[in-house]
Amino acid sequence: MKNKSIKIIIHVAITLILAINLLPLVIALSSSFRKVNNMTNPLKLFDEFSLESYMIAFEKMNFLQAFWNSIILTTIPVIVVVIFSAMAAYPLARINNKLSKFLFFFFICGLVVPSQMVIIPIVQTMSSLNLPSPHLPPILMFITNSIPFALFLFTGFIRSSVPIELEESAIIDGAGVFRRFWSIVFPLLIPVTVAVVITQGVWIWNDYFYNMIFISSSEYTPLPLAMLGFMGDQTNPTAWNVLFAACFLASLPLLIIFAFLQKFFISGLTVGSVKG
Repeated sequence: MKNKSIKIIIHVAITLILAINLLPLVIALSSSFRKVNNMTNPLKLFDEFSLESYMIAFEKMNFLQAFWNSIILTTIPVIVVVIFSAMAAYPLARINNKLSKFLFFFFICGLVVPSQMVIIPIVQTMSSLNLPSPHLPPILMFITNSIPFALFLFTGFIRSSVPIELEESAIIDGAGVFRRFWSIVFPLLIPVTVAVVITQGVWIWNDYFYNMIFISSSEYTPLPLAMLGFMGDQTNPTAWNVLFAACFLASLPLLIIFAFLQKFFISGLTVGSVKG
């Protein structure tokens, strides 16, 4: 009876915490379905259903162009990070000597050294390179910031979940390192690859800092910067209903992707980081 009471208390506490965390999201969703001028009490949930705020947000933020820019700024870094991190993690997980341990911790140090501390020399360096596209500087920053965490996950996953015995027959057949990696190891990395894609893809998609620093032209503006147009000032108050609608429009692609990949995400994140 005592254990049952404890379980009930735990479930009630979890439900309350979940409700508290979901309440702001529900309020924002309810407000996004109101008309622009409907500024009544936001706690009156779903008292109106209108797509006016979504239509204004879609048009004002030039959604299709901003969406395409976000796709470019997210897809390229994620692909590069997955390929290079997986290739680097393979020898680090298989070779057990002082050099491999040093290199592993060298890469992991990137998790504790924020690039924002040295953003001024980084901006100066990027400006001197005369890169052909405004998208390239933030893409390079996304790659360098994502590799340490991705390498950590891939290395732990290979050590714990990819037995070296699977490669022995290929070694006997004379398969080289690249063939063993791409033919045997990499196909087994689907769970941790999905974890890397989601964890790094989400923060890159939502990033505001690097995009604001390096992108100034509206032609190359991604969704986070496009939403700045909805922030008001003293003479032009913020249209909160439209801003909430813009937030949900920007978040919808990520929610759809996560809904399809959540099973792989959870298994890859837990196995790769806990057992590794």
